[in-house]
Amino acid sequence: MPAESGKSDMDRIGLFSEMEYITVGDKYVSPFNRPFNEAASKNRQMLPGGSKQMSGLQQGYFEPHFARIFEGEGYVNLNQVRRRRMMEESKKNIGKAFLPSSGEKKPSGFGSYYGTIGGPVPFFSAQLKPREKYQPPGKNLYTSPGKKGTGYGYANLTIGKQASHSADFYDESKLTRKKYNEMHHQLLKGAPFKLNSYPKEYFDSNPFFNDKPLPPIKKTEKPASLPAPFKPPSPGKKAGGMKAGTFDPYPSHSADAYVAKLPKEYSGKGEKIFHPPGGPKSRPVQSIMTLNVKRALNMKNYKMVSVQSY
Repeated sequence: MPAESGKSDMDRIGLFSEMEYITVGDKYVSPFNRPFNEAASKNRQMLPGGSKQMSGLQQGYFEPHFARIFEGEGYVNLNQVRRRRMMEESKKNIGKAFLPSSGEKKPSGFGSYYGTIGGPVPFFSAQLKPREKYQPPGKNLYTSPGKKGTGYGYANLTIGKQASHSADFYDESKLTRKKYNEMHHQLLKGAPFKLNSYPKEYFDSNPFFNDKPLPPIKKTEKPASLPAPFKPPSPGKKAGGMKAGTFDPYPSHSADAYVAKLPKEYSGKGEKIFHPPGGPKSRPVQSIMTLNVKRALNMKNYKMVSVQSY
């Protein structure tokens, strides 16, 4: 318990005695100038030999010398061991070795019967059959050769006779037209009809036509009249219980005794009750979203479809 304070160490910090301070009064030492691992530079240290590298020498292995696996064993010939085993297996055979039947024969080319079951066919033999001596037919009928040429501009090349030449006048069309014109004038009885008066725009002279200019239009000046003042119309009358604002008079009251109306009786054959025809009945319809889901997700791809979120 310090003498300066009146409280004990238990009351001040909860301990039986206060720990002493080891750095009180020490000088400040910079961390840059403080030596690191001073024990490594004092006394003797353990000096290992370093890691060994693998080489042809034995120093890179744990064993002092190289130990071989098959050292001291005899040489074994694998072919000799295989032959001995085959000889032992052959002693187990009861009879002779099984020899398979010969395979199918392959044809040697087109027209060869090697490898076939029936053999050669005499009908397809390539040998020549005996034939009678060839007698050539008689000679053909000799005619004069056809004349060369196309027929245009050459005479005596067609089958029929050559057409005779007919002379054609140079101005035959002009002379024919002149002849018909003279015949037309002979049929006329007189000279062509001609008007004695000079032709005009109308059959008769226009009585309303005047070459003189018209006099100017006289405008009468009217005295300026004052406009009448605007007078709005009277407002519409309101219905106040006496029908004063309506176009028609108030209807007269007619007494009507209260009588219960009897239902109308319908005969079986005369008058029939009208029943409207039944319209189209509604049916359950699936939504477009449900149809798209069924098309995209079905029994064939429900295991492979990935869920998409929007």
